[in-house]
Amino acid sequence: MTKPRILAFAGSTRTDSYNKKLVKIAADGARDSGADVTVVDLREFAMPLYDGDLEQRDGLPSAVRKLKDLMLEHQGFLISSPEYNSSISGVLKNVIDWTSRQSAGEIPLACFTGKVAGIMSASPGALGGLRGLVHVRAILENIGILVMPDQMAVSKAHEAFNTDGTLKDKKQEERVKKIGASVAGLLSKINT
Repeated sequence: MTKPRILAFAGSTRTDSYNKKLVKIAADGARDSGADVTVVDLREFAMPLYDGDLEQRDGLPSAVRKLKDLMLEHQGFLISSPEYNSSISGVLKNVIDWTSRQSAGEIPLACFTGKVAGIMSASPGALGGLRGLVHVRAILENIGILVMPDQMAVSKAHEAFNTDGTLKDKKQEERVKKIGASVAGLLSKINT
């Protein structure tokens, strides 16, 4: 049996992003459950706003191709999405829009169909990004991803983290790790 491979990232490019911290905690939970986890920063994959004319003229930008190749190599995702105006972040939506484009020889939605994802959010607001997760879940499920039922929304994120990136509330931290562990566990069962 091979280890499940999970790609983890936050839908934020801010250096000190709460969501980058949160997804790393979930990644630890997946690793503790035997998964091979790759954590990436979307800032390293700078891409233009999706533009069909640009795609037709130049094909996929190199950053998109690089990220898409990584996504194809993994069976699951851990995604922490900030909530922007009660919805998904523009960065995350743009990544989904670009990587969903079908390349020659690929099945439609090759990066997403049949994958498993765990989702979470951290926000300074009282709901912790919960409204945005509704949209993230709907988009991911519509493109063929099985999204785990458990999710986490950490409110008052500006007060929730220790300086080392861990959560002050250990029960919350265990719930986030459990999301990673659940994705790893399901992938292990599927891949046997």
